[in-house]
Amino acid sequence: MNNPPSINSYVDRVTAGPGGALTDEAGVLTGELTVATILLSDGHSARVAVQPFGADTWYTLTGSPAPVPAGQLAAYHRDLLGRIRRGGGTRAS
Repeated sequence: MNNPPSINSYVDRVTAGPGGALTDEAGVLTGELTVATILLSDGHSARVAVQPFGADTWYTLTGSPAPVPAGQLAAYHRDLLGRIRRGGGTRAS
């Protein structure tokens, strides 16, 4: 039996809620954002980058890299998208 390939990254578009998402480089980003969650080689942490939708520059979400339980990258990414939708200066951890 073949195992499906593991997914090591997720990229989605989300509308940030009031207070947006907090980045290291640019402060708070609001509006339509693209969010990339990338599993690091240790398998237990993820780098999270965000960018205004359609922009070229990526910014590090404050708190990234963040701890992620083994095998839970998809759940972490879904939770992160929900937190960004709620806003409040969302951080990676």
